[in-house]
Amino acid sequence: MLTRTKKPWDLPYSDVTPERVYQNRREFLRVAGIGSLGLAAGSILSACEATPAAAQGTLTYTRNAALSVSDEPNTWEQLTTYNNYYEFGTGKSDPAANAHTLTPKPWTVKIDGEVAKPGDYSYDDLVKPEALEERVYRFRCVEAWSAVIPWVGFPLANLLKRVEPTSKAKYVAFQTLLRPSEMPGQRTSVLEWPYLEGLRLDEAMHPLALMTVGLYGKELPNQNGAPIRLIVPWKYGFKSIKSIVRISLVEKQPPTAWNTATPSEYGFYSNVNPTVDHPRWSQARERPLGGFLKNKPTLMFNGYGDQVASLYAGMDLRKYY
Repeated sequence: MLTRTKKPWDLPYSDVTPERVYQNRREFLRVAGIGSLGLAAGSILSACEATPAAAQGTLTYTRNAALSVSDEPNTWEQLTTYNNYYEFGTGKSDPAANAHTLTPKPWTVKIDGEVAKPGDYSYDDLVKPEALEERVYRFRCVEAWSAVIPWVGFPLANLLKRVEPTSKAKYVAFQTLLRPSEMPGQRTSVLEWPYLEGLRLDEAMHPLALMTVGLYGKELPNQNGAPIRLIVPWKYGFKSIKSIVRISLVEKQPPTAWNTATPSEYGFYSNVNPTVDHPRWSQARERPLGGFLKNKPTLMFNGYGDQVASLYAGMDLRKYY
């Protein structure tokens, strides 16, 4: 096996910009109106100075201690200023700087496909205060940073049961809002838009899969996926699709954004697995948000193995990555 001697000046692979993002960065800057070095520097400084989300509406909910981890959550400031949300830019501080342009209400989610009760469901149709609960989940990004987050939401399974999947439903497909006028990243080709994700139906029905509308007891800030997103805590963060406008029950495995963009790097299942490296960096260790070093061992299924491993019994998790 070929080994590579690390030089003192080498960056870790997890800090390297993905090639597709690098190739599209110039286009993003052009669309954003940054035409000179001076303006670009100003934009970078502005992003670095991004402030946490303004005060959000308070949610009514109960705490679900049984499905919460005991780890200390990250702070509101950390969670609202360091985000992946390419619809608002490829930098970690871009969403906090740019997502104020999004109009999160009124909001409608179309539910269709292999269901007995398709329809256009308003936010108020979907989100009932008596059904909301807070769960503190571990969150692991494919780029090897991690966080502990107090989400507020309701089980995805409850929503799916409500619309009554037919016997043909085998997968659940999700779609993010497509609104380039408010989402400047969608005016670039960094990904194919709209953003798409999907789960196998049994994954979607698992009690841990959470339709999320809040963070720290407040309504979701725009940069965190307002007004409604998915959280699947045993999978890498890009599976937890934001600002959902459509949910389709389908018979065949649906296309997903990152698997379509770079299938050699991002599989459909995308379970957290420390033994399967990303082609350009190791997944064996992670950097807790707020820290500087990847000094924490990555847990199989992000620590949720006891709850979810049975979903993948008999599967080759190196092939189905």
